[in-house]
Amino acid sequence: MKSDIDYRNKLVLAPMVRVGTLPMRLLALEYGADLVYTEEIIDWKLLRAERHTNEVLGTIDYIDTTDGTVVFRTCPDEREKVVLQIGTASAERAVAVGQMMQNDVAAIDVNMGCPKDFSIKGGMGVALLYDLPRAKAILEGLVQGVRIPVTCKIRVMPDLDETVALAKELQSTGIRAIGVHGRTKTERPRDPVNEDAIARVANALHIPVIANGGSQSITRRHDILRFAQRCSTTSVMVARAAEWNCSVFRADGPLPLDDVIRRYLELSVRYDNSPSNTKYCVQMMLRSLQESPIGRRLLDSQTMQQICDIWEMGEYCRETQLRYHFAGIKGRRACRPRTQSGDGGPVAEGNEPTASKKQCLEESPDSDPEPLNEENVCFIRSNFIDDNSLPKSKLYLHAVRNGLPRAQYEVQQKDKLFRATIRFDGQRYTSSFWEKNKRYAEQAAALVCLLKRGVESRDELIRNGAMLPAKNGPAAAVVEQTGSSKTDAAGESETNGEARPMVESC
Repeated sequence: MKSDIDYRNKLVLAPMVRVGTLPMRLLALEYGADLVYTEEIIDWKLLRAERHTNEVLGTIDYIDTTDGTVVFRTCPDEREKVVLQIGTASAERAVAVGQMMQNDVAAIDVNMGCPKDFSIKGGMGVALLYDLPRAKAILEGLVQGVRIPVTCKIRVMPDLDETVALAKELQSTGIRAIGVHGRTKTERPRDPVNEDAIARVANALHIPVIANGGSQSITRRHDILRFAQRCSTTSVMVARAAEWNCSVFRADGPLPLDDVIRRYLELSVRYDNSPSNTKYCVQMMLRSLQESPIGRRLLDSQTMQQICDIWEMGEYCRETQLRYHFAGIKGRRACRPRTQSGDGGPVAEGNEPTASKKQCLEESPDSDPEPLNEENVCFIRSNFIDDNSLPKSKLYLHAVRNGLPRAQYEVQQKDKLFRATIRFDGQRYTSSFWEKNKRYAEQAAALVCLLKRGVESRDELIRNGAMLPAKNGPAAAVVEQTGSSKTDAAGESETNGEARPMVESC
């Protein structure tokens, strides 16, 4: 039996890249949204992901097997209200995604409105509006192949009659609703939204139309409802206005921004969201305040601990991350490279990069005569005030002062991860933490070397988040006895500024 959603009279969190992750979706629901869309996720990213039940967080995680990143994370609180938006140019892949995900989401939406070059060149997004047979094949395949509702989101076209005709064709596939962004593919947020065009589409269809694009006129819930009236719809998708202050959905009016940020951070810590994604979302909330003292502190932050300290939530962050650590959560620190299973060949239509030759998880036997010293240490750039204080610089000075040869660095790359090994004074040093770029891998290995040689303090590395405390160490005892700790365990850092690496295991 197919499940059902009534798309009429709905206030919706629109799909937004890097914003529509679990903490923001839960925040929107808490403040009064009826449905929440994920950010657009490309079909092949989901197809190469593995589904995991995360018992520590109480979530379902889809993990990219090549680098341990969380492609999609959800929880029971949003199960009946979360809509997965996919980017696709293939009916076959779209149906495969739908069948894989239909037990974990309430509905599936196909992105037919993204105007970015990446989407268009891959035949996705707004390109589908100009390839109607393919667009209809994707929707028909999903409607027939999954048990949950299927929708799509489009942009208006320069010719309004053509827009209405297109929407009617898409409606004929059996979709349950259609989102309409009131700008063309060449128009941007600064351009006025065409409310009359949305109204023309809404009056021409018998399925619900969800109006989108009115954030310039929206600061509170009442404005959302007025936008719906002007567009002759009963439902509205809110993007940037919700990105700026998610409490825009509240019936009692929006909350002060600091209150919204603190609640967002609480959810981000609770669901182990990546620091880089959390930082990005808070930056979008601050907008012009990014140039303020608080904004500059946020810009300099790199770990969840550092972000939370700005809003006086450091203790909550420390306690929660230590509790998860001792409960056995597998984060980025536990990630080891592996490639996509299968034949490793290229995927049709150029949407997925060709996989490299298969690599296995097991390390090759270590036959090197020099001893290997290994610690789980990550490099956090914001811990170092200038280039002279960087681990590689400190190790170089250590060698000069002691009359030793300079360290030799060897970097290993697997999939999208890097790990360095240092040869120094007859021994080798490496971190078991795989970094996201070559430079950081070398710095992390240098930190291990400095630690082993007594130049760096283990307690200091734990304090600033580069290491996590041992489960049977002093920090564990403090948590067990008092439920809190003064030790900073925020070292699950993202190292290249991407949106979502950092959480569950490979």
